[in-house]
Amino acid sequence: MEVFYSNDISDGRVRLSPEESAHCVKVLRHRAGDEIFVSGGDGNLYRCSLVEADLRRAVAEVLSVEGGFGTHPYRLWMAVAPTKNIDRFEWFTEKAVEMGVDRITPVLCAHSERKVYNRERGQRIVVSAAKQSLKGAVPQLDELMSFKALMEEMSGFAGCKFIAYCDSDIASGLNTRKSLADALAAVRSDASGAEGQPQALFLVGPEGDFSSEEIAAALAAGFTPLSLGPSRLRTETAAMLCVATVYTALSCCGQ
Repeated sequence: MEVFYSNDISDGRVRLSPEESAHCVKVLRHRAGDEIFVSGGDGNLYRCSLVEADLRRAVAEVLSVEGGFGTHPYRLWMAVAPTKNIDRFEWFTEKAVEMGVDRITPVLCAHSERKVYNRERGQRIVVSAAKQSLKGAVPQLDELMSFKALMEEMSGFAGCKFIAYCDSDIASGLNTRKSLADALAAVRSDASGAEGQPQALFLVGPEGDFSSEEIAAALAAGFTPLSLGPSRLRTETAAMLCVATVYTALSCCGQ
């Protein structure tokens, strides 16, 4: 199934962007009367009939709507420090969307080597990955946010909160870290999300790890310290491990 994307849907009509229109009409050679499928980014899949095969602004009529298309039975928020090599963070973004994530927040930390982030480019990756993996909903991608701002942003978050950091003398002296299996057990039993769904927030730091002040601030804000095993993982690997573990346990195999 080929899925297009549009956030311009009203009055029973779907209007594709110039990029999506060109892909639909020029690349895939769709013509008026052809049936196409469009993700609205709102959780719905729209079955449509193409009425205007315009290369720059194709228009389709909505025939039916399938709600909850490509959804997952949990809410997952990943707050991750972008890597110095942005390709690694963009790889994480793409794969996280394919598996199932609801929000990605790039975080600027004390030890971050990358201090800028191109959200517009990241958004294109998010939309492309959502289409490719047949998702009706497009995850929220935030602008680069300071660690302090994140602490304020998640003050009302009622789900499980975890912070993963390396095993250093400073970090290990602050608190005993939980295993990923313990974290998953906590997420399984959570029901604070919409319709009683479990929801979780995982916070993963930069290559230089979190500062001791950041770790202490997160613990004071209710985060549970998390260990991801004996191996020292790259930032994007650690973040992807969290996404994959939640996806495998709660989506593939059921809760």
